[in-house]
Amino acid sequence: MQIVDIQITHHQLPLDPPFPASWDTQPRRRFPATIVRVRDNEGRTGVGSGDAMVGFADYASLFIGQDPRLLERHAAVLDNISFHAGRCWPLEIALWDLVGQIEGRPVWQKVGGRADRLQAYASLGTHRTPAETVVLALQAVEAGFPAVKIRFGRPLLEDDLAVVAAVSGALAGRARLLVDCNQGWRMPWDTQKPWSYAQALEVAQELARHGVYWMEEPLHRADYAGMAKLRGATTVKIAGGEGTREIYEFYTLLERGCLDVYQPDVVWTGGMVQLRQLAFAVAEAGSLFTPHTWGNGIGLLANLHLTAGTVGAPFLEFPWDPPFWTVARRDFMLVEAVEVDQAGWLTCSHAPGLGIVLDEEQLARTLSGRSTYQ
Repeated sequence: MQIVDIQITHHQLPLDPPFPASWDTQPRRRFPATIVRVRDNEGRTGVGSGDAMVGFADYASLFIGQDPRLLERHAAVLDNISFHAGRCWPLEIALWDLVGQIEGRPVWQKVGGRADRLQAYASLGTHRTPAETVVLALQAVEAGFPAVKIRFGRPLLEDDLAVVAAVSGALAGRARLLVDCNQGWRMPWDTQKPWSYAQALEVAQELARHGVYWMEEPLHRADYAGMAKLRGATTVKIAGGEGTREIYEFYTLLERGCLDVYQPDVVWTGGMVQLRQLAFAVAEAGSLFTPHTWGNGIGLLANLHLTAGTVGAPFLEFPWDPPFWTVARRDFMLVEAVEVDQAGWLTCSHAPGLGIVLDEEQLARTLSGRSTYQ
């Protein structure tokens, strides 16, 4: 059994209207997707997507000719590559998809087999007025979502808090409210400083007053002392880790008691091999493991299989903000978009691997030489 070919293509879906992402000062007029295909010598193809695979071409020879089933070996090589080049974890996702096909079982069974489904929470992505956000949040509840996440980052903190108050009052216990403070990282052109501990504590106290379930990224991702201190000073759960680059950083966060909710993304950091182990460690510590999934449907499926199959979660992130962000936009590369059912559940495919079926015609139409939003 050998890997005989690795193909990487970049795609751009034009967005009209543009997507005004809350974490980006520049409205997005394109949605990029990098697709990784790994083919074995018996004609099977595994598929992955996520980060842009920057610099991978120089290391492709480390995988060609290797047995695709050596997943721990491949994860170790990718971990080394991530130090020297980009985050190339989409390849590992494609390998798990391929090995699932070889073994004839879905990935959720291969990582642990705990469950084949999770409930999803509606993760809103734009800034709207309090009244507009209430309308959208109530639509999410009617669609079956058990929780709704809103995002900070408006020009004035008072405006963010006004949205919290309005949505919390409207939900009235029908669904949990989550808040993403967006202080952990910045876009390359955004030089605004993150909150201080004092600012984060003030916000946490206000969120607690409104019954917010968790506050996400309230401090810079490297402020371990601040996160641990904040966690002990509020009843609101502290969440984070979506952009954390290396797996050892998660264990440092865990050892120092920084977070209640751990949010690595399997297509950004660590892959299935390493995050499977982390998921069990987080659960053993009494914390929640529920990945970041703000990418496309392939990444969503990978995180769904990983989390459902290992430890389960109260709910998994589901990007949802119509009309600016729809499943049709998010999953343009798939024949069928990943959807929740009427009770807000996401169910894993029982097909071998991840059950991914690419829309090759759409991928041909969107083929691009660029791998970023710009």
